[in-house]
Amino acid sequence: MKIGILTGGGDCPGLNAVIRAAVRKGTFHFNDQFIGFLEGLRTSRTNPAKRPDGLDTCIATLKKNGADALIAIGGDDTLSVATKLFDKGVRVVGVPKTIDNDLAGTDFTFGFDTAVNVVTEAIDRVHTTAEAHNRVMVVEVMGRDAGWIAIYSGIAGGADVILIPEQPFDVDKVAAKIRRRHERGRYFSIVVVAEGAKFASKNGPVMQSGETDEFGHARLGGIANTLALELEKRTGFETRTVVLGHIQRGGSPTAFDRVLATRYGLGAIDMVHRGEFGKMAALRANKIISIPLAEATAKNRTVDQEMMNAAFGILEDEEKEAVAG
Repeated sequence: MKIGILTGGGDCPGLNAVIRAAVRKGTFHFNDQFIGFLEGLRTSRTNPAKRPDGLDTCIATLKKNGADALIAIGGDDTLSVATKLFDKGVRVVGVPKTIDNDLAGTDFTFGFDTAVNVVTEAIDRVHTTAEAHNRVMVVEVMGRDAGWIAIYSGIAGGADVILIPEQPFDVDKVAAKIRRRHERGRYFSIVVVAEGAKFASKNGPVMQSGETDEFGHARLGGIANTLALELEKRTGFETRTVVLGHIQRGGSPTAFDRVLATRYGLGAIDMVHRGEFGKMAALRANKIISIPLAEATAKNRTVDQEMMNAAFGILEDEEKEAVAG
């Protein structure tokens, strides 16, 4: 078979491992040929489904290059386009790629573990300066609609407050918690906040501008600075911010992500040869399975109550109220 491979959306640790696994197994075991679409659906979040002839152009490109099937590696935006292409007859399979870990139907997406490790190391380093200077440190991490990075890294890094998009927070309660820590002789605090976390008193997340991309996503950012100002005003304690931004996306993947990405690549090429089109490779109970693309893109996978309980379980009762808002 002649198989096309593309990646769409943001960069993500583990991409090379997916491509390598799919191409090596396809070449050595199935005698496949591969076409790499270098621009994919583009990192600029181009949405071909928004243009009247966009999907037809994609289909024509595949036919022009003689592609018998397509492996689309991406998050919910990329895979939503892949779903539309499948509905138009394209033989496509998906691989879940997002550091946010917010794709439904899979336990983990590759890239997430690497991002969590980067953030956890940053929190560990921030602890030193926070304690030395008696500061409140607000660490902003990625997470538009789901707080998986914030809650995993916050637990691992021993954060004192974790704020996620799933639960709007009361800034007065957060400030009160920090004051109580100082009263007990803990003169520093670490606050981890997802970029999409919401003040209970405001309508929606903090945005850099009112602009949206082609998939309708607003450009988020600035919650750390806004929150730091509010906390310093309410507590009188020096408060600084750390915005990790795209540092979370870059660098070498962890061993876990390298293995997971490899398994996804192998799963994808096997799905192609089993004729399981319109589906996505997924990890469930440590097994690679296939699920319908429509299921994977139907809704975002948000932080569940069990993980929230894990975070709240290590806090004192009075602290739970502050974090939960």
